[in-house]
Amino acid sequence: MKFLHRADLYSWTCFNLARNIDFNGFAWIRPEGNILIDPVALSNHDWNHLESLGGVNWIVLTNSDHLRSAKEIAIQTYAKIAGPIGEKDNFPIACDRWLSDGEEVVTGLKVMEMAGSKTPGELALLLEETTLITGDLVRSPIAGSLSILPQEKLINPKQAIASVRRLTELPKIEAVLVGDGWSIFRDGKQRLQELAATL
Repeated sequence: MKFLHRADLYSWTCFNLARNIDFNGFAWIRPEGNILIDPVALSNHDWNHLESLGGVNWIVLTNSDHLRSAKEIAIQTYAKIAGPIGEKDNFPIACDRWLSDGEEVVTGLKVMEMAGSKTPGELALLLEETTLITGDLVRSPIAGSLSILPQEKLINPKQAIASVRRLTELPKIEAVLVGDGWSIFRDGKQRLQELAATL
């Protein structure tokens, strides 16, 4: 796994040939138990690295299109899975917990629902006020800038745009870690504002 902008954050990737983009998984390493977010498949090297850091307690899925390797990792590690409450009735795998807007997964990791995306109640996660972790709605196929899903994939484009604009109101965003594409490690709030200005 790769070091990120904080000593307690890591990422690993799986390149998607069809979309010509990296799919990213994230790990927050914490004494109280590690958390994986939208985990893609782990190589043997990454498995060993994760185990050396204490394994995993929780897997958080931002939406049903980001199941990726969550089920397999949970089976091997006995980790619990949390998913978006907006998809509770039709989520493809069993979850131990359902997350809704405004609550915390654990102390310091806040849940934000992104209305209007391609799945109901898609989640974004705010880590200690300064790092935003996004699912599908906000992505970065081109390094250094952010974009959103094409309009034809959105359930409700007006609500989706409002969700993005809500993110620009977060006062302390430095980094934006995207599930798909290139993450932003500096001036994240500015990149979000630039995105909102195009919508």
